[in-house]
Amino acid sequence: MQYPVKIKIRHLYFYYRTRTILENIKIDIYANTITSITGPSGQGKSSFLTILNRLCHSMDGARVDGQVNIDFGHGFEDIFQKDYALPELRKRVGMVFQTPNPLPMSIYKNVAFPLKLAGNKNQDTIREKVEKALEHAFLWEEVKNRLSDDARLLSGGQQQRLCLARSLVLAPQVLLLDEPTSSLDETSVQVIEELLVRLKTRCTIIMVSHYMDQVKRIADQQFILCDRQLKPV
Repeated sequence: MQYPVKIKIRHLYFYYRTRTILENIKIDIYANTITSITGPSGQGKSSFLTILNRLCHSMDGARVDGQVNIDFGHGFEDIFQKDYALPELRKRVGMVFQTPNPLPMSIYKNVAFPLKLAGNKNQDTIREKVEKALEHAFLWEEVKNRLSDDARLLSGGQQQRLCLARSLVLAPQVLLLDEPTSSLDETSVQVIEELLVRLKTRCTIIMVSHYMDQVKRIADQQFILCDRQLKPV
């Protein structure tokens, strides 16, 4: 089955201070698939992810040239237009980092936090969305009786799924994952991989990974980043 193109990247350059990190990248990423980015350390894989939600703009000395067009349901939009609303973009394009980063608050408040930032005030709606996000992250059954517990007391694998739930609560169309299983044990890795395969029915996933066995198991599309170029595998 051929999926529609979700993200079109054309003539993309990424500069960090005096260095050229990415050079003339041209790729298409398809909807409802898992796309993996592999390659040697220090080549710019994580930087590539930050371009897709413009988190790169918070890096002093970073600069992007080129086009990143994403179809959020109303045709392709150039996310680097000057007047493009960053809060709206980051609702649509979620990101989970390599190291789990639960906030110093309860499990429930961790997942509800993005909703409150977005202006949601209806407690019933928030509660419903938090429960669904935890279910989608395979975490609800494990935490439903301790939602008021400090999220930092969860295991490493649970914390990573909590961070996934925190991204999923806003129903993003694109999910960016930076080495999501690098610090987890084998059992947790299997849980996360199964979760990602299920999640791609809801959103488009772009994942940085060093683990080629993992890439072979779950990725639909593979790219390798080396010498500033992103090439299909």
